[in-house]
Amino acid sequence: MKLIPYNRQLIDKFDIKFILDASKQDLITTGIYNKKLESKAKKYFSTKYVLSCNSGTSAIFIALKGLNLKKNDVVIMPSINFVSAANISKLLGAKIFFTDVDPYTGQMSSENLEHCIKKNKLKKIKVVFSMYLGGSPFFVKDIFRLKKKYKFLIIEDACHALGSKYKNKEKFIKVGSCIHSDICIFSLHPTKSITSGEGGLVLTNKKSIFDKLFLARNHGMKKKYKKNGLSFEYDITFKSLNFRLSDINAALAYSQFFKIDKFVNQRNYLVKEYFSNFNPSKYYDLPKKKSDIKSAWHLFPIKINSSKKMKEKLILFLYKNKILTQIHYKPIYKFTAFKYLKKINKVNFVGAEEYYKKTLSVPLHLHLNAKKIAFICNKLDIFFKKNKF
Repeated sequence: MKLIPYNRQLIDKFDIKFILDASKQDLITTGIYNKKLESKAKKYFSTKYVLSCNSGTSAIFIALKGLNLKKNDVVIMPSINFVSAANISKLLGAKIFFTDVDPYTGQMSSENLEHCIKKNKLKKIKVVFSMYLGGSPFFVKDIFRLKKKYKFLIIEDACHALGSKYKNKEKFIKVGSCIHSDICIFSLHPTKSITSGEGGLVLTNKKSIFDKLFLARNHGMKKKYKKNGLSFEYDITFKSLNFRLSDINAALAYSQFFKIDKFVNQRNYLVKEYFSNFNPSKYYDLPKKKSDIKSAWHLFPIKINSSKKMKEKLILFLYKNKILTQIHYKPIYKFTAFKYLKKINKVNFVGAEEYYKKTLSVPLHLHLNAKKIAFICNKLDIFFKKNKF
């Protein structure tokens, strides 16, 4: 058997037709397929404004620029997350505070957020990043309630949750609707629900924010067209960079949007196979599910009820059996660039330490089938029977 990766993209002939067509257009950046992608996404998410860009990381940069983040503004984010939001906030000169996380889901709860605010005696907060690790938006409405109390702006880092839904007033709404945030960002990286190769989306319902997002994508450049509608003058209104998405990449994402529901349904089917194949065990816990959430299941993280050393032993055992796993994520404060933040933060990261020590993502992607999942689960059972703890 070939190595089973923890995640990978699915691109077919349908997608390739769109890619080839994009390559034949006169404009292969800021062209017709960027417009098609943004229009398709706007309709899918029921959001007023959508902006495409060249990565999920770029989406975060654009979002912070759109919210006028300035030097020494306070930004709060969960300590378990990919490093993009922290890197960009640091580059823009923000004061960063990490929260602890729920030890079971790895996500920042409203309790974690309020504890961080109170412990660090934060009076004026500019931005709070929420993050839906694995694909399930567990605490979205709870965090939104604190927005009114503390008067901060919310960026949903929904890179794992494209295609996820949660119940609001007895109705399921999509993550990306921006009903409970100021901005929502998505990644179109190859491991995500759909892909553009590399790319991102920034969504908002506020025109005043969108106007700034639009300028931030292209150097902060504002164009003023002359009466002929062709020539223009331009001004640089603030400092930014080029974050435009090529139309070749946009065409791939546009074609994949037609299959998003199919992809999410397939991931949910694979998750059901995992739950039916895993034997109930004191050695590990399966991911949390809630009836008021329909997850896109970007990841399938299991929690090993043992030491970090045992988890490392399991990773090696699975690799020897052609199964590649991944850790999502190492707490950001453990990285050299951010260790100083742990020292000045008044929060004890008990939940983050437990989550990092015990959680491991096993393969979940559209190239899997019931047979492969049964194989993965069987190898896990063999490991736990041999290594009782």
